[in-house]
Amino acid sequence: MSPKQDLTAERREQILDAAEKVFNRLGFNKARMDDIVVESGLSKGALYWYYKSKDAIILALLDRVFVGEIAQFEKLVDAEGTTSERLEQLTRVMVQEMARFKHLMPLIYEFVALAARRKSVRTKLGGYYQRYHRLLSQILQQGLDSGEFFDLDPDEAALAFIGLGEGLTMLWFVDPDWVDWEGISELPTKLFLDRFRSPER
Repeated sequence: MSPKQDLTAERREQILDAAEKVFNRLGFNKARMDDIVVESGLSKGALYWYYKSKDAIILALLDRVFVGEIAQFEKLVDAEGTTSERLEQLTRVMVQEMARFKHLMPLIYEFVALAARRKSVRTKLGGYYQRYHRLLSQILQQGLDSGEFFDLDPDEAALAFIGLGEGLTMLWFVDPDWVDWEGISELPTKLFLDRFRSPER
């Protein structure tokens, strides 16, 4: 990577770091580009050079939150081990990512709320969930093909698995004293394996 590319990447991260703080403090609706300028320490011209609008920054933040997580899930498709072992590993990845992004949970749910009002955000956020669904469905199909699972529709099971995990995450966000996320995070995988794993396995 050239020095110019290094600087561009550094500046983009600087802006996103600033935007993250501003959005967490003010919310998407109240935050202005001027607030991000002040937080970043850059000039207004520099900010607009890299991001033309607040929406562009929001979409870039979505990428930063979800792309790394999806990349880790992609590795599990071709990873060694049984399907059950890879599903358990997927759960561990989710727990690690949750810990890493715990401070961003208010912002993540702002993304969800914003998706109801803005098609660009809804399309972006929906794209991540669809990729996650396809990867999980692919892993489940491998388990079905190997005889490890039975009586399973991979697409439906993947959707249910994601829904259960997302529901627990939301309850944990609403009341972390009630929901022990780390303690209960393995439950969806355990329920799933108890239901669909072949008896001889």
